[in-house]
Amino acid sequence: MTAGRGLGLGDPERENAVLLDIIEATASGPGVEPLAAAVARVITEATATDVCFVHVLDDTDTALTLAGATPPFDALVGTVHLPLGHGVSGWVAAQRTPAVIQDDKTSDPRYLPIPELRGEDYTSMVSVPMLSEPYGLAGVLNVHTVQRREFGDRDVRLLLAIGRLLAAALHQARMHRRLEARERVHERFAEQTVAAQETERRRLARDIHDGISQRLVTLSFHLDAAGTLLSQGEAGEARTQLARASELVGTTLDEARAAIGALRPPVLDDLGLAGALAGLARDVPEVDVRLDLDERRLADHVEVALYRIAQEALQNVHKHAGAGRVLLRLAWGDTGVRLEIGDDGAGFATSGDGYGMTSMRERAELIGGTLEVRSLPGSGTTVVVTAPSGTDPSGDELTPADLPGPGARTGSPGSTGATPATGRAPLDDR
Repeated sequence: MTAGRGLGLGDPERENAVLLDIIEATASGPGVEPLAAAVARVITEATATDVCFVHVLDDTDTALTLAGATPPFDALVGTVHLPLGHGVSGWVAAQRTPAVIQDDKTSDPRYLPIPELRGEDYTSMVSVPMLSEPYGLAGVLNVHTVQRREFGDRDVRLLLAIGRLLAAALHQARMHRRLEARERVHERFAEQTVAAQETERRRLARDIHDGISQRLVTLSFHLDAAGTLLSQGEAGEARTQLARASELVGTTLDEARAAIGALRPPVLDDLGLAGALAGLARDVPEVDVRLDLDERRLADHVEVALYRIAQEALQNVHKHAGAGRVLLRLAWGDTGVRLEIGDDGAGFATSGDGYGMTSMRERAELIGGTLEVRSLPGSGTTVVVTAPSGTDPSGDELTPADLPGPGARTGSPGSTGATPATGRAPLDDR
């Protein structure tokens, strides 16, 4: 079978016209997919090729995603993924080097069939990296032909030039997409923060109205009654009213302390997060708790969130897990702080959001962190929270140099293994 001309562009004027069309296509908007689709269309319309694929480097910089294609493959945009180093396109991306296959592509060791793209329908192909300075690799540009074609050096150079033009535009589009995603995250974070604040305010208002304020009203009745009885010379009855008033004072004071503690546990100010976590561990009955707690202070809002998450997790251990041992660990690393609560209890299927998991996850997200739950029925449960450390109490930003290594210990009771109550060995590290 006689091979046809490569791209079918016979003179510099036609090549320049294609490049001008590509430049115009790159002005199609900030979106990655519309840009890739426009370029794929320009290439196939201007050259003697049948199909064009634009594979763009994903946000992890470890794989390519089909971002643009000529029909009928445009319906597959966003669904085809190829790790760097896999297939011809993955090889081109990893090596930053063009690849030309004239025929018999299945015998090429770099070729990896992708059924959706129907590679067997096309004989010849050129794959070039989309590279630009100073941005680097943006993706890979492929053209395919049904008939066998002889793609020469001039064809490859033109596609590389198109790739350079497209790379700069794609980098700008990817940056725009990341900024939009970041803005959405910030908006969601702000919404969650406001919602959490409003929920906390309503809860506190309800607690004060239903508890503290009602008891204060009752207290005023007892004091008024005592005053009336004293004026009537009935000292015995007055003492009874005063005794009841005294009881109400104590109960109201306890409720006020509980309300304050719900906003920010005073133990955090007194003992720090490590000491507060150790106190939570001591309150879990009939469970051996091993503690591995770094005592360095975190930003206030981070300490409150981690304390509440640990409190919820330990309550789950007590109420639901039937565990004999628990590992409670707080460690610092170069990227932030890690809180881990693991037990050897009954475990559960993690498909749902029961046992307060939604609340714990929201608290983690509100401090810019993540919560992971690992559990299987009969295999125990481990809750892991990773989060930025925020600032230290002085308000200065913490740097990696400020952070001690994971698992650092101090000599205080909060950083040692808990004394077993039943003689069982501490829970193995997981």
